[in-house]
Amino acid sequence: MKALVAVKRVIDYNVKVRVKADNSGVDLSNTKMSINPFCEIAVEEAVRLKEAGIVDEVIVASIGPKEAQEQIRAALALGADRGILVQTDEKAYPLQVAKILKGIAEQESAEIILMGKIAIDDDNNQTGQMLAALMGIGQGTFASEVKVEGGKVNVTREVDGGLETVALSLPAVITTDLRLNEPRYAKLPNIMKAKKKPLDEKTPADFGVDMTSKQQILKVTPPPERAAGIKVASVDELIDKLRNEAHVI
Repeated sequence: MKALVAVKRVIDYNVKVRVKADNSGVDLSNTKMSINPFCEIAVEEAVRLKEAGIVDEVIVASIGPKEAQEQIRAALALGADRGILVQTDEKAYPLQVAKILKGIAEQESAEIILMGKIAIDDDNNQTGQMLAALMGIGQGTFASEVKVEGGKVNVTREVDGGLETVALSLPAVITTDLRLNEPRYAKLPNIMKAKKKPLDEKTPADFGVDMTSKQQILKVTPPPERAAGIKVASVDELIDKLRNEAHVI
């Protein structure tokens, strides 16, 4: 059984995001980039399935610039077997990514397709659902537990009302939530081994996908700076400010 894991190159979550001076987008110059944290959880889950003898091979795929090889190599250092980079300098939107992943999944005959539930840069939360719809297969989103047995996968999902478990036939798409696992740290020997693991390069055209954007970014602005807090001398003064200044009571 093969597991396909999609990973995205994003600004490291510890870095403060800077907006370009002309408000045309986010400034990526001299910025540390990492695997999207939810994608890293997906890699960890696939590796654990391999260690349990359920999965035979873990394939990592990423759509992005040539520099995205760094994130694929990082995933290989965590235990994945080989990588696929679909190289493009164009911004990849969810539907385009889903179409490319569909092509990869079908070429590789992947039975388990794992990815983060959301990317921390654009917050779309769409790719997994679109991929499942395009492939006509089941989906288990926001997974906090994954159990594979007998050609099926039981996915425990985090929903507004608590937890929900769905039973899916394979192949299936699973998007990972924060509480699914805690990703391991890559050991130095594994980082060195990752440099020699196979990494194939392809283009969106190989999968018949046009990367021409049908969306236009008009303006990007940072959130307003938070005003400093103030201290009040009494409860009465607090109530007065909440009522007459903040207008929340």
